[in-house]
Amino acid sequence: MLHAIIMAGGSGTRFWPKSRRDRPKQLLRLFGDATMLQQTVARIEPLVTRERVVIVTGANQAEATHAQLPELPPENIVAEPCPRDTAACVGLAAWIVRKKDPHGTMIVMPADHVIEPAAVFLATVRAASSVIENDPTALITFGIKPTRPETGYGYIERGELLETREGIAVNRVVQFREKPDRATAESFVAAGNFAWNSGIFLWKARTILDELERHRPQLAAALARVGAALGSASEREVIALEYPRMERAPIDKAVMEKAANVRVLEVRYDWNDVGDWRSLADLLPQDPQGNAIQGDVLAHETTNSIIISDDGGLIATLGLDDVVVVQSGKATLVARRSQLDKLKGLVEDLGNKGYGEYL
Repeated sequence: MLHAIIMAGGSGTRFWPKSRRDRPKQLLRLFGDATMLQQTVARIEPLVTRERVVIVTGANQAEATHAQLPELPPENIVAEPCPRDTAACVGLAAWIVRKKDPHGTMIVMPADHVIEPAAVFLATVRAASSVIENDPTALITFGIKPTRPETGYGYIERGELLETREGIAVNRVVQFREKPDRATAESFVAAGNFAWNSGIFLWKARTILDELERHRPQLAAALARVGAALGSASEREVIALEYPRMERAPIDKAVMEKAANVRVLEVRYDWNDVGDWRSLADLLPQDPQGNAIQGDVLAHETTNSIIISDDGGLIATLGLDDVVVVQSGKATLVARRSQLDKLKGLVEDLGNKGYGEYL
């Protein structure tokens, strides 16, 4: 059976001040009528029952996550005591799936992506699942066809075409490439055989655990001790003991870059990882002056800007261009759009300057 693993951690920096430590991006209603986490669960529900949806989140976000998804069994919202990146997260989830369903397949998804149309996404999941049923040792990654020479994403180099499923090409992965500089990104796009790494994966639970044991034996051993305790009276104690000592590593580096049987599906749906306020602006309607606006805003002689009033108060601007203004939770951000890459540093500095209440 197919199980859905939704990674829902995060520190809430890129959408500050609307996002906070205990209210990261996936718990916000940024686009549409539901939060990004709720949209992610709804997107996969036609293929996965609620009993087979597992949310892995941080301890400080578990209560809010459960409040947003009261229909899920409480035990399916799993709280990590401390962040240990995606390899530990995936390994923990794989043990949960393996305990319930020894031959189970799992799709691993971030909780904070916008994917449309949902029907095309579901067709892609079905195609990937059929590949795995044919070859249970394969690891599948979903690649996004680049639309620009983006330097903020990792890339996947596609090799030979192995097969086609539901009209979707399945290629062997040659290699994963780190976030490139501009010139390298341009060469990737020009080459035509590179895809953006979306961070969505599909594989058998037992296969990813075998690969972790092969490539990260110490991490795999710690996860095995956690797996043995799942469902027992000592589960929380063992997780609390083992987790802080686990290696911190992304699943890409821990396994995907080393495994031999990795395949990529170049997907056909529209994808946006909504990485910061600029990405959100691409999803919002814009006025004739190129402004993306939410809430009570009066933008006078203002162009190409993102202006969001989240508290119900009025924001009025005059004579501005290419700026971001966000008011939320008694805090206001005013920045040039071109400087948003530095927002994480600003947020981290709040505590150092005595503004920890706004984190």
